[in-house]
Amino acid sequence: MSFTRFLAVARKEVVHILRDSRGLIIVLIMPVVLVLLFGYGVSLDFKGLPVYVYDRDGSQQSQDLLKRFQASEYFDVVRVVNNYPALARVLDDGHAKMGLVIPWDFSQRLGDHRPVQVQALVDGTDDNTANVLIGYAQAVVLGYSSDLQLDWLRNHGQFAQPALISVETRTWYNEDLESSAFIVPGVLALVMSVIGAFLTSLTIAREWERGTMEQLISTPVTPVEIMLGKLAPYFAMGLFDVIVCAGIAVYWFHVPFRGSFQTFLFSSAMFLVVVLSLGFYVSVIAKNQLTASQISLLATFLPAFLLSGFLFSIEQMPIVLQWITRIVPARYYVSVLKKIFLKGTPTSLLYTDLVPLALFALALALLATASFHKRLG
Repeated sequence: MSFTRFLAVARKEVVHILRDSRGLIIVLIMPVVLVLLFGYGVSLDFKGLPVYVYDRDGSQQSQDLLKRFQASEYFDVVRVVNNYPALARVLDDGHAKMGLVIPWDFSQRLGDHRPVQVQALVDGTDDNTANVLIGYAQAVVLGYSSDLQLDWLRNHGQFAQPALISVETRTWYNEDLESSAFIVPGVLALVMSVIGAFLTSLTIAREWERGTMEQLISTPVTPVEIMLGKLAPYFAMGLFDVIVCAGIAVYWFHVPFRGSFQTFLFSSAMFLVVVLSLGFYVSVIAKNQLTASQISLLATFLPAFLLSGFLFSIEQMPIVLQWITRIVPARYYVSVLKKIFLKGTPTSLLYTDLVPLALFALALALLATASFHKRLG
């Protein structure tokens, strides 16, 4: 292999990248846009959910319960309505996520120390939000009920027995339970899928479409030199984008970075080899830029988005899909990112993710090398 010929091919590819404004936009702007879009636009935090209330009792006790809901960061009591149709209407048009109905005998039953039920009408079009709402509402009502029972015991000269067993929770790794800390690190896998596979899938296909492949074939440059020369600029840009995105995650979104920066770069480099090799292979077999770009997106971006654990927990997927995720390289890279950013896991404990990622990188690099030959047709 001649280093001079390798540099000549790499220089040629850099010149093309600089002349292609669309490619530059993707390389320089797309990563930042993706991080900001997912960091701000995608949130798994449920706070300030709008609640409408139909208080049929209107007593001091019912107002105390409503103040509990208003004091919670998860609810926002927007308005009190006077009838069921009004409550149904705001649920139908989406102005309310939950409707709370307090019965007319609420205070009377509490005064007689009898059980009373409060009705919660929840918009179930989004089942995840509905389940979270139900859990939050039950927690507020149970807390209010416990306080009432303690007050009743004190007023009757009795002492409440403390619970023999209590649960004290402590959240590790993401103490504030911010969804951005969970989401933003995984965006790096999406960024490299776009930068790597999508752009490199156009390299060889572009040469065929523009009729310049014959010139490359007639030169003394070897297939390996062509492949490495074309991929080297995208590898450098990919690492640059990863560092920029990591900086935005840490300094803009305040995502903790507790692990080794060297391990972060090493795992990112391996994943870049995976997506670059796959993009190059697609470019060789497609020989058409449109077809190559579509195949690369289907093969990298969609699996990285849906099957990597980036947004959706792999453990909650059907067993068949859980097995399919094992052949998705992004799964292992996303796992490494979350462990490095949030947990600060030592490199010695990351072998279950780094070894499969290294095997994918080796296999796809060999596949890309074997697929390209200096011949027409």
